[in-house]
Amino acid sequence: MSLVRYVARRLGQSVFTLLGVVTLTFLLVNAAPGDPIRIFIGPSADAATVEAIRTRFGLNQPLHVRYFKYIINVLQGDLGQSINYRVPVTQKIFERLPATLLLVASSFTFAVLTAIPIGVLSAKKRNQLSDHVFRVLGLVGVSTPSFWIGLLLIILFTYHLGLLPATGLIMPWAAPAAVDNATTRIDVLYQSAIHLIMPTLTLGTLQMAAIMRIERSSMLEVLNQEYVTLARAFGVKEWTLLRKHAFRNAQLPVLTVVGLQLTTALGGSVLTETVFSISGIGTLIITGVNARDYPLILGTTLFYATMFVVGVLITDLLYAYLDPRISYGGGDD
Repeated sequence: MSLVRYVARRLGQSVFTLLGVVTLTFLLVNAAPGDPIRIFIGPSADAATVEAIRTRFGLNQPLHVRYFKYIINVLQGDLGQSINYRVPVTQKIFERLPATLLLVASSFTFAVLTAIPIGVLSAKKRNQLSDHVFRVLGLVGVSTPSFWIGLLLIILFTYHLGLLPATGLIMPWAAPAAVDNATTRIDVLYQSAIHLIMPTLTLGTLQMAAIMRIERSSMLEVLNQEYVTLARAFGVKEWTLLRKHAFRNAQLPVLTVVGLQLTTALGGSVLTETVFSISGIGTLIITGVNARDYPLILGTTLFYATMFVVGVLITDLLYAYLDPRISYGGGDD
């Protein structure tokens, strides 16, 4: 199967996956208790006002009619009008997207830059003290809920030490006049960095631990291969062996985990943004759920699902491209 046909087939599968996500989310939000119109205008509004607003948002129509209208609108790029914010859902998503992307990018950079060297070192020092320490750290990292790590960091660095702010996120490109305690661009960058440290550690610890464990296992498997033993017998230096012959061959399983963890980090950002009161897409979902804002819930869920599907697709394509043994067809992909 050619690359083009492989991509076309995966894109077709992705469309059905997204359709399933939209359908399931649509049914769940409509089955949830609570009237979004009553929550929006309050319990004291008269019946005529409630009915007028319900008609305006199309909530007076049968469920199947609203579902097919929503699908048609989504195909045209329209995610609907937020009941709570009274603006298009796409507008709110793009307003909040930079904060979420900054958080995910910083946490994932931290995770990759720390996990890969630690995983390699742990494999090289197998069963030594440093290996035992890193393995324990990895186990703790994958076992600890991210929101709990965030709360511990706030208690330590904000409440007890008073070193880092506990809430909010300053964008690096914000105007100095709009940022407290900032008069120059350097001040803005400094404020952005100190606001980003704890959310980055909170969201990145799980990713770091997961990648580090896979990196260690993959490196151990490669280091036990016969060609590595043969290279040692020919006197190849250990550092050269590790860098040129073992590291590259050990990265395919890591690549898969990195791709999946990147998309998982988007989902994890919901809890991290809530803990640190960051105005990203994660808190937008929470607001939508609390207000029973159906279009907002559906739109943000579809956005996250699309990011996840695209991330998995890119990971599959990279994996097949880097490893010629993997076919684009049959059961190997």
